[in-house]
Amino acid sequence: MKKIVFSQICFLIFSGTILLAQSNIVVKDALEPLPARQVKLNGYLDKIINLSCENWNKGDVPYKETVEFFRTGRKQFALGEMWGKLVRSGSLFYRYNGDAKLKKILDDAVADMLSTQRPNGSISCVPPEKQPETSDLWERKYVLIGLEDYYDYVEQKPEVLKSLKQQVDCLISQLGKPPKTSILDVGWSHGNHGKNHIESSTILEPVVRLYKMTGEKRYLDFAEYIISEGGCLEANLFDAAYNNVLPYKMCKIYPKAYDTLSLFEGLVEFYRCKNNDYHRQCALNLFENVRKYEITIIGNGGSDQPYHPTVAGEAFGNTAIEQTNPNIRRMMETCTGVTWIKFCSHLLRLEGNPQCVDEIEKYIYNGLIGAMKPDGRGFSYVNLLNGTKTNDHGWGWHFNSKHGGKLHVTCCNLNGPEGLAYIPYIAVMQDAQYNPVVNLYEPATITTKTPKDKSLTLEIVSDFPQNGKVKIKVKVENPEEFTVKLKIPSWSENTQLADGNLQLPHPQAGKYAEIKKTWKSGDEINLTFDMRCKLIDAPKGGSTPNSDKYKALQYGPLVLSRNSETDPNYNKPVTIIADKNGFVDTKPITNANGVLVFDIPTSNGSIKMFPYSHINGWHGAKIQTWLPMP
Repeated sequence: MKKIVFSQICFLIFSGTILLAQSNIVVKDALEPLPARQVKLNGYLDKIINLSCENWNKGDVPYKETVEFFRTGRKQFALGEMWGKLVRSGSLFYRYNGDAKLKKILDDAVADMLSTQRPNGSISCVPPEKQPETSDLWERKYVLIGLEDYYDYVEQKPEVLKSLKQQVDCLISQLGKPPKTSILDVGWSHGNHGKNHIESSTILEPVVRLYKMTGEKRYLDFAEYIISEGGCLEANLFDAAYNNVLPYKMCKIYPKAYDTLSLFEGLVEFYRCKNNDYHRQCALNLFENVRKYEITIIGNGGSDQPYHPTVAGEAFGNTAIEQTNPNIRRMMETCTGVTWIKFCSHLLRLEGNPQCVDEIEKYIYNGLIGAMKPDGRGFSYVNLLNGTKTNDHGWGWHFNSKHGGKLHVTCCNLNGPEGLAYIPYIAVMQDAQYNPVVNLYEPATITTKTPKDKSLTLEIVSDFPQNGKVKIKVKVENPEEFTVKLKIPSWSENTQLADGNLQLPHPQAGKYAEIKKTWKSGDEINLTFDMRCKLIDAPKGGSTPNSDKYKALQYGPLVLSRNSETDPNYNKPVTIIADKNGFVDTKPITNANGVLVFDIPTSNGSIKMFPYSHINGWHGAKIQTWLPMP
């Protein structure tokens, strides 16, 4: 919030929310998102976002049916998570597009859910006399998050805040030290040798957010209790992260990737309110270790082999090192990738760390879009790098489809759209001095304010990621000195940067370049990223002999794959012709379907490769991303 006039102060005091939220945040973020609808994407990613919003959040998804689980009970554990995930992504989409039809859908969904609130204050699929049990806390968490996102991004209705408080007050009455129920005694997650109940502690995030909304100390105390229990039955996850235990070893039973990242989102929110460096270091250590040891070439993590074969590819599995392991059958759950984006977003805002942008960009352009159905109606449950690309088999429920037949809704169908909705949230931001910060280079129009609160428009003109030429046009109300910060991708080894026609020194890959000057309307920034296609070595040290005898290809942010539908020899060994620095002489050509195609030179003639994200895996296509060497 930049400037508040007297009338706004009166409203904020009356509403008792935003003004308190500002005072309850002890640690100020280094970066913050621009206000709603100030970032409008105009290119490739905007089309992807609109497909998902129109055909899924405004199309297929069964809002009313997911509310019925709270009226009549659920027939399978965790089905109560669905409503909150729908409303969460829908609210972020509304923050981006202000779509009136979407708002009506969300208004009705919230009113419907509030009508299910029980006399004890809970909104639960479980009657009060059985609370809390199995997946109850996980489901109630997502109701809280859905309502909080609606409140933050759609409309601040007093009845929503009242319900949020009643729900968490009910949780406080039920959970805690004896004689209350321990939060670690409620859950379902398990492995070969027992249970760990990690999912229940992830309710930490919405509890802290409610404290930030209200300033009422009992909610912060409750969050402190959750953290004091350590996150799961068999290990203190916070101590493990602080001590740099590798993610796949943090829990012996079931180091569930999605839930661990969700838990640490809550820890970062708690750190903002308490400023305890232990909590900050826990989060930073987890980020570094997940980035190094779990995240694959397409930006996601988790696998079944070799460490957790019974948990469907949803656990941390030293996946970055094992990603060429031919025994892997399930890996990289979409829920994990999206929660990784959100966790990275927290640390990007908190620290202004450009590595977080690298991780977000990697997953957006590869794993996230590569998991989406071409029409936007859902996401793959897991993805493979080699083999059958997509796999919709996993936890979920079949609803009656509006188009006839049955609609299979999974957790990943519901989480994928939120990943897309996060793109405009972080694409262009501002720092603590209100300087603009450009993180992504999709064509876009940004209408915001300068540090002196005057109008500022940035127009990003590009064909990114098809090529690396980017122009940023500046329009200001009055000439003014401020800094424009530009994230230079880590893959761009030789970036050209110019202020108008003035060539500037080469900026450092993986860092922010800063241009401080007196800006006037008509000024331009010109960037040319180093999009040369490059051979990538497979990681060494995996459990399978010769698993490091593979190479991959990357063009700018895009990871390339061979496709069985166009190449019968898609998985055969091949020798790529590259120069001494590993660069391959190729450029993309757009085919009749708008898909980028690369002719890759090999010792036996050229082969055709495609961006991982552009290959339609929903008709059984098999791919080869890590290419075996002869």
